[in-house]
Amino acid sequence: MKNDERFMKLALDEARKAESEGEVPIGAVIVSKGMVIARGHNLTEHLHDVTAHAEMQAITAAAEHLGGKYLQDCTLYVTVEPCVMCAGALGWSQISRIVYGAPDEKRGFRSFAPQALHPKTEVEEGVMCEECAAMMTEFFKKKRP
Repeated sequence: MKNDERFMKLALDEARKAESEGEVPIGAVIVSKGMVIARGHNLTEHLHDVTAHAEMQAITAAAEHLGGKYLQDCTLYVTVEPCVMCAGALGWSQISRIVYGAPDEKRGFRSFAPQALHPKTEVEEGVMCEECAAMMTEFFKKKRP
């Protein structure tokens, strides 16, 4: 979908912010009714908090924006497949749809907790996969020469 790419580009912008701050370059945006209501990027280093993933930042901001904990009728765009922790939080939020770019074979929820999401949540994978994956690959090449 054309909108999926449009919003994934915004998630990539968030990932670039993370990278510029020395964080793993993962970004997320949450969209409701065609409008971005929340943005987030990894802040684990800055906040000294292993739970400060891009998705968690975006979930918190979206809930605050909406005035409630449920993200029904919302779509999360995230550059990398959510981990088990984030998938669990997304499940509790009852988010309607998740769109992610690159898969994460080492930590992704699909391998370890495919039932973590709410049963009605739709998942679209591989949107702008090459760009999302390349950002991660380049980041870790620089970190681990």
